[in-house]
Amino acid sequence: MVRPNVIQIIDRFSIASWNSSIREAVNQGHAQKALILFRQLKRNSYVQPNNLTFPFIAKACAKLSKLKYSQMIHASVAKSPFCSDVYVQTALVDMYVKCSSLDHAFDLFDNMAERDLAAWNVIIMGFAQLGFLDRVSCLFKGLRMDNIMPDAVTIMGLTQLVSGLKDTRLLSSVHCFGMKCGCAGDVTVTNTWIAGYARCGDLFSAEMVFCGIGIDALTVVSWNAMIVGCACVEEPVKALGVYQHMLLDGFRPDLCTILNLLSSCTQPDSLFYGMLIHAQGIKVGCNENIAVLNTLISMYSKCGNVDMGRSVFSSMTERTPVSWTAMIGGYSAKGDLEEALSMFHAMEASGETPDFVTMIHLISACGQIGALEVGKWIDNYTILKGLKSNVMVCNALLDMYAKCGSLRDAQELFGTMQGKTVVSWTTMIAGYALNGKTQAALDYFHRMLKLGLKPNNVTFLAVLQACTHAGLLNEGQGIFDMMIKVYRINPGLDHYACMTDLLGRQGRLKEALNFIEDMPIKPDAGIWGAFLFACKIHHNLELGVYATHRLLQLESQAAAPYVEMANIYASAEDWDGVAAMWMKMKRKQVTKSPGQSAILVNGKRYCFTVEDRNHSQGSQTFETLDSLVSQLKDEVHLFCTPELVDSSIGHEQTT
Repeated sequence: MVRPNVIQIIDRFSIASWNSSIREAVNQGHAQKALILFRQLKRNSYVQPNNLTFPFIAKACAKLSKLKYSQMIHASVAKSPFCSDVYVQTALVDMYVKCSSLDHAFDLFDNMAERDLAAWNVIIMGFAQLGFLDRVSCLFKGLRMDNIMPDAVTIMGLTQLVSGLKDTRLLSSVHCFGMKCGCAGDVTVTNTWIAGYARCGDLFSAEMVFCGIGIDALTVVSWNAMIVGCACVEEPVKALGVYQHMLLDGFRPDLCTILNLLSSCTQPDSLFYGMLIHAQGIKVGCNENIAVLNTLISMYSKCGNVDMGRSVFSSMTERTPVSWTAMIGGYSAKGDLEEALSMFHAMEASGETPDFVTMIHLISACGQIGALEVGKWIDNYTILKGLKSNVMVCNALLDMYAKCGSLRDAQELFGTMQGKTVVSWTTMIAGYALNGKTQAALDYFHRMLKLGLKPNNVTFLAVLQACTHAGLLNEGQGIFDMMIKVYRINPGLDHYACMTDLLGRQGRLKEALNFIEDMPIKPDAGIWGAFLFACKIHHNLELGVYATHRLLQLESQAAAPYVEMANIYASAEDWDGVAAMWMKMKRKQVTKSPGQSAILVNGKRYCFTVEDRNHSQGSQTFETLDSLVSQLKDEVHLFCTPELVDSSIGHEQTT
């Protein structure tokens, strides 16, 4: 009678030891080890898994994100006495969600006899993270029908969903609902709202939520959320202002603070602020962190100072694939394909494996400078390394082939692609527009609509550009109206510029001017430039003067308005006006950039400008050109000698 009780006690402690070891392995990031321990446990004839074991193992499978392992664990649960345990089933649902297998997750969730709030939150968050608004809406209705009150986790999941969709109206609704549920006092939720509004570009609402947090409840995360907001709208000055207030209020910045500040600097005019943040990173001791160093490389590259990025890269004692990719991306954005390829080969030589982001950077550089042969080599490389199955790589290749003028290669690739996205169709439409194939661009647009794909603002811009190139005003107006009335997309400045150009090219200058003045947003230099170009085409002096005036208000040092207006005066034979424009340019010290030619040799781009003799091989180049010109003159002189002329006439008469 005594012995069985002792064995039961030993067995009970034994499973607790197994669970402790498995949990420790999972928490330390050794998911594979946790599965090995579970297999050993299953082979133990004296101890069996309990309702605490399976959630730990499900978490391990979620970290590995392997569906096969998840299904094996699910099968083990189904054979155990805990197959109906709500805690175990919820862990399995979460496991399938983390493996991106929402169908399996929902089937399991739908068959649960009992569902608590944790189970609802897991499935809602799963669909929310992948942007399935309709499914989340149905699940949310089911949650309310079960008379379960949402909590902070539910509200945060909904916030992440609608902010990912960049829908401010829906986000405001979630915000109001969260307040009704009593979640407004939870600083974690309010931080999510701040970040959500920021992602939607509504910095004002983000600031309102931030200011509504009590001074005692504010955390570093709250400040970081505001800095993220400034980064989302690319406002480095505002981000630094928030950072200064944070320091004045006694908060110490953390790693995320510096990373978020650096992320706000993405344009050349924000380089100075990026350098200030770099200095702050050194001051707070973040300058040795690999994530900060990688972000610094990216920041300097985006701000146009690739050399500073290379300096940071060279100083690194440890490099990750992200470090190499950031550096390759910097050179690619600059159009320096030779250096980008050199870094790529050095990356491989160091033992690091390029990923699809690395390849996208290189493909982009090829498209930028028209390096078709190098682009084809990279295409073959992606096949060899199994990267061409990634739809983003294929989209980048489509864009590259179109920009290099090889529409046949783009068509062949598009025809073989699996899982085409809106971006794929948009890239093809833009490629046809770029190469003057307007009808093909329109055909692809209508095929896309028939398939039920929803065009975005970039799609409409590509179609409008196609119409602009061909002067198809009626088609362009119809597509512009479709964008606003059917798809509820607010036009951007580029869309308005296309419509201005379309109207202007057709000579409807007054209608174009009315269109500009009725715009709900302030017209930029691109719009007034398109209008001025139309005035030049149709020799309209009066409207040209007005357009030049508006354009110079926006870009006082730009040469184009002066040159275009001088051409308008010249077409009207108003030579005084021409002289006046050149005098204004001289007085304001406005200089016109000379024209530039480029040639690609062995993957390297060589640029030449008029009278430019500073090139490293300039002397040999111009000697060769002078020799060719001399030979041409000799050939022309020989061809035009009287003897040859007489003989040619005699030959014609004989014939």
